[in-house]
Amino acid sequence: MLPELKRLIEQMGKDKGIEKAIIIEALESAMLTAARKKLGAQVELEAHYNEEAGELEVFQFKTVVEKVLDPETQISLQQARKELDEEAQPGDSLGMRLDAASFGRIAVQTAKQIIIQKVKDAERDKTYEEYKDRKGQLVNGFVQRFEGGSIIVNLGRAEAVIPPSEQITRESYKRGERIRAYVIDVKKISKGPQIILSRTHPGFVRALFEVEVPEISEGFIDIVSVAREPGNRTKIAVKTNDKDIDPVGACVGMRGSRVQSVVQELKGEKIDIVPFSEDPVKYVCSSLSPAKVSKVFMYDENKSMEVIVPDDQLSLAIGRSGQNVRLAVRLTGWKIDVKNESMLAAQAEEGPKILLKIPGLQEADAELLFKEGYKSISAIASADPEILKAIPGVDEQKVTEWVSSAEQIMNQQVNRESA
Repeated sequence: MLPELKRLIEQMGKDKGIEKAIIIEALESAMLTAARKKLGAQVELEAHYNEEAGELEVFQFKTVVEKVLDPETQISLQQARKELDEEAQPGDSLGMRLDAASFGRIAVQTAKQIIIQKVKDAERDKTYEEYKDRKGQLVNGFVQRFEGGSIIVNLGRAEAVIPPSEQITRESYKRGERIRAYVIDVKKISKGPQIILSRTHPGFVRALFEVEVPEISEGFIDIVSVAREPGNRTKIAVKTNDKDIDPVGACVGMRGSRVQSVVQELKGEKIDIVPFSEDPVKYVCSSLSPAKVSKVFMYDENKSMEVIVPDDQLSLAIGRSGQNVRLAVRLTGWKIDVKNESMLAAQAEEGPKILLKIPGLQEADAELLFKEGYKSISAIASADPEILKAIPGVDEQKVTEWVSSAEQIMNQQVNRESA
């Protein structure tokens, strides 16, 4: 039934990359199914692969009895001693080798189908094991086909899918075209492992820089944060603990060679590389690049900053449709309110009036506090009294009253919002 079985098993294992033991187990299981289809489910059977002979052997086991009541499961003592074992005793279970050819063509066909299915299952398991630990890595493949808006990618020994939500809108591909993507998930489903890829994930940009910049893969430079609007613009923040290495320069490369390689892979997506800083103000100013910042007011209580830029830099700082400042917010984790110097001047005239809502606060005091950067009631409520006392013209009693009144106003506001 299976000529040159030993050679076929070895060849199948080599072609499919499946362990020989798995193929042998599939063959034994298939042979048992074929035998049971022929002889019935009640029969006790065993199948073994004889490696020396290169054969699959099937044995039917029968119990030795004095008087046979069920010929399918029992054998007489006389017959057992004559045909199988001269020393057989009642109660012994003896195996009789069966002729595999007797199972019939339908049974053999069933066995072949089981073998095929078992091999497919083994291939799926192998693929899952190979890719389950590759989340967060780049893979290369070819566009194989399109299904319902998804791109099916041939990775060689496996297929992967890029769902519509993970595709860059303005990108288009043709069948057979090379494609590089980022593994975001590997799921084990009934049809086999599903490898899900992305070209929009921020990790895709991170992984591309790890490939292009040896200092990153070697651990000399860290990518602290990535903010991305796929197909349009990305900002990445980088740092290094080695003073001899310029992290931004290393990522840009000689004459921009490294960053251009990434831009080329992303089909022209703009990339801003900014230096990370432990100083939040410095970090936020860098994140708004290429705009120049003239002044910053930082409010720790709500992790926000009011950034002032020259009048001619406002549109550059905000970006088209607010994209530049939006990416800066995602990159740094700080709320950023960008204003130009003209807006600041107008605010300086009206701003101090906001603080007059605090009982006991005079207009001169409001202007003084406003100039010191306390531009909201919440800023007064969360202020350090010792720092307020250090302001010229401010005494301890005033500070205590202002902070207490501001806290009451903020508490009332919170209660109203939660009511």
